[in-house]
Amino acid sequence: MPDSKYDAKNIKVMKGLEAVRKRPSMYIGGTSERGLHHLVYEVVDNSIDEALAGYCDQIKVTITKAGEVEVDDNGRGIPVDMHEELKMPAVQVVMTVLHAGGKFDSNSYKVSGGLHGVGVSVVVALSEYLEVRIHKDGQIYYQRYERSHAVTGLEIQGPTNRRGTVIKFKPDDTIFETVEFSFDYLTTRLRELAFLNRGLRIILKDERTDRMHDFKYDGGIREFVEFLNQNKKPMGSNPIHVSQTKDGLDLDLALQYNEGYQENIFSFANNINTTDGGTHLSGFKTGLTRAVNTYIKNADLLKNEKVSPGGEDIREGLTAVVSVKISNPQFEGQTKTKLQNSEVEGFVNSVVYEKLMTYFEEHPAEAKSITMKSILAARSREAARKARELTRRKSVLESGSLPGKLADCTITDPALTELFLVEGDSAGGSAKQGRDRAYQAILPLWGKMLNTEKARVDKVLNNDKISPIILAIGAGIGQDFDITKIRYGNIIIMADADVDGAHISTLLLTFFYRYMKPLIENGNVYIAKPPLFLVRKNKQKLYVFSEEGRDAAIKELGEKGVYVQRYKGLGEMNPEQLWETTMNPETRTMVSVKMDDAIEADRIFTILMGEEVEPRREFIQANAKFVKNLDI
Repeated sequence: MPDSKYDAKNIKVMKGLEAVRKRPSMYIGGTSERGLHHLVYEVVDNSIDEALAGYCDQIKVTITKAGEVEVDDNGRGIPVDMHEELKMPAVQVVMTVLHAGGKFDSNSYKVSGGLHGVGVSVVVALSEYLEVRIHKDGQIYYQRYERSHAVTGLEIQGPTNRRGTVIKFKPDDTIFETVEFSFDYLTTRLRELAFLNRGLRIILKDERTDRMHDFKYDGGIREFVEFLNQNKKPMGSNPIHVSQTKDGLDLDLALQYNEGYQENIFSFANNINTTDGGTHLSGFKTGLTRAVNTYIKNADLLKNEKVSPGGEDIREGLTAVVSVKISNPQFEGQTKTKLQNSEVEGFVNSVVYEKLMTYFEEHPAEAKSITMKSILAARSREAARKARELTRRKSVLESGSLPGKLADCTITDPALTELFLVEGDSAGGSAKQGRDRAYQAILPLWGKMLNTEKARVDKVLNNDKISPIILAIGAGIGQDFDITKIRYGNIIIMADADVDGAHISTLLLTFFYRYMKPLIENGNVYIAKPPLFLVRKNKQKLYVFSEEGRDAAIKELGEKGVYVQRYKGLGEMNPEQLWETTMNPETRTMVSVKMDDAIEADRIFTILMGEEVEPRREFIQANAKFVKNLDI
């Protein structure tokens, strides 16, 4: 029996930054690619805070050939004088002491994204090394840190005629799953920050590839909305811009409708992307709904209508960016995904309502277009409600709510089950025979799949290719989707490795992103990766996924007497082969579909499946070089 004694000796106290190295996920959300890039954002956010305070107008971020990241700003420079209480230079306090920084002093920063004072010290803790150079008062001050500890004193390296802070760090490869920075990953966030901070110049350079971006947007979030709508068909010539400051609270808002059916609202508080919304977002939605419904009532536009638009109808086809800056924001947790300040909601609500009512009065043609779109959306919602009711009645009459072609599994616990969406009846038949019936369900897909990017919810519900998927997953769609009700924990798209298969996969991913987004956000969606070749010699066989793998397999088995089969599609595999290569958890390869950036995801789905042809052609031409082994 283990020793059950539990006393003071069992209580461990981690000093300095040891806690960060022991539990990095608490501070940066994980040690994957996402957590790695979070380090960069923590450093950049300090420079952004200097810009918000009015002392910095340029930030340069460089990925070096050695795999480091350097962030160089022209702000005031981190203080270098001695900290009276801790008896060390102020910069060393900032770098090595948690919950220390200028954000706690209202005289230093009126508005700040970093409020807990843990940002850059976390970077120090999780880096193999970090070097800081501070250009201040005519001198260059330098200090080096390794894995949370200062390894040099604060040194003066010489004179300078500029000011600012330069931080260069290399992440610790004993902590992170990968230490290779992505230029594209950083591009999205830095572009976003440039939009949110009108007139701030942010330069991103990758010395490994000589790629570079130079972002500076004098139009601020108005240009942000134009960027988000660039591959859509906007309604009205320019975004509507609303700006108001009162009692230390600053609201900056831009919105524009497009002819599509998707709602895209992005909210920020002190430059932080509040992905779970909060009081600023709810205030915006309420103010918008009030304004549109008031205009509809005043214009008597519902006299022949049986339904009136709700908030969801009014936001159909809306692209908006809501940004607030506040001196004392209250966030939900260190990840800061939701703003909680109660005073923000009423302020945003009233400002949005008043400004939009004025705008509608001054722009009656655009106001009518927006309101009529809302009314059409309400009609569609009512049609969708009737479609749901019809589906439920059919389900009752047919003594079961599952689609006829679904081969269900026997286990009912979603945590243990998976649903394969299989291209074609032939492959579906093989999958049904080859599967493990206990936990694997099979739903064959046939015919032309609906492009849900171009369809309202009522058409989606009534589509005979999509409705079986909705019924099988069992959690509803759109605003009604409830991820706690899903019948399968893993949704696996299994399509041929050819152009048609890639198209079907993209159509399904578009549907999941637009109407079941939590599935992607929660990591429930996968793409199966069937092999392209079987290389066999006598009883030896190797399944490979590329032409390079085929050549290596031939060499491994010996070139004489080797038989090579190329699979043109899933239907060419017998049930045993399909199980062995693509369905068996012990041997299969799958791609996890993740969404780390909602803005970029929306842009790509709009390009691939939207109305505009030219952006799609440009995207395909730019990315064709990255496609491998696609059978045309």
